[in-house]
Formats: sequence, structure tokens, C-alpha cells
Amino acid sequence: MPRVFLRRKGFAAFAKRAVDAYAQAVMLVLDKIISDRGSKYAVSGAPCRDADEAATLLAELKRTKKFAKATHNTWGLIGADGPVKNDDGESGAGMIILQMLEREELYEHLVVVTRWYGGKHLGGDRFRHVTEAVRIYLDALKR
Repeated sequence: MPRVFLRRKGFAAFAKRAVDAYAQAVMLVLDKIISDRGSKYAVSGAPCRDADEAATLLAELKRTKKFAKATHNTWGLIGADGPVKNDDGESGAGMIILQMLEREELYEHLVVVTRWYGGKHLGGDRFRHVTEAVRIYLDALKR
């Protein structure tokens, strides 16, 4: 069977808009869930197969000015190619997300924990907040 390639003007832009619309439709965002010493947390997530798709979903999340200006957007995913994480400067947070996803056996699902720095260091409490944010997200998925 011959391969057919569409070479219509604007098709690539149309395809990108379709992917962006899909990402926006499937992304669950829970905002203002934790606040401590000025720092604020949110958690987001969506079904996701691999790191490339995670990058697309993260880019879609960051199209919202609020998330683009966040101090940290840490994420974890156990995809088809194995576990992938990004700490985004919040050292160790991605590993916590991965551990919780593994414990819940939630595969092919991206979870992003967002932090807006409030001016005071949180020390070890930041790990407790990442854990709590992921727990809130997992509970929301079960409903």
C-alpha cells in the first residue's frame, strides 16, 4: 500500500493545535492546595506515555502565565520507557513523585508538583509538601 503524505498549507500548525487542545482537555490541575511560609503549591497531571509527551503536556501547562512563572515544576512519570523525572531545581522532589507513583502502581501518568517560592526556605518540609500534593492528586483521581 502506498504511503500518503499530507502537504497542505497549515497542516502542521493544525496538528499542533489539535495536540495542544488534547493536552489541555486531559490535564487535571488542582491549584492552591498547600501554603506554607509564603510558598504555595499546586499539582497537575494527565495520562502520558513517554518523556516526549510529558514535555508537550508541561509546555501546555506553562502556557498559563501563572505556571510559567512558578519557581519549580517538578514532575515524575513511569512510562513505556521506564521511570523519568525532572526536579526543576527542587532537588529530590522528582524521586518522591516517582516513588509514590510506583507505590500506587500508576503507570503512564504524568504528575507535576508546582511550587511558587515564598521567600523563606522550607528545609525538609518541602518534601512533606510534595508528598502531600501527590497524595491529594491521587485521591482526586480515585473519585
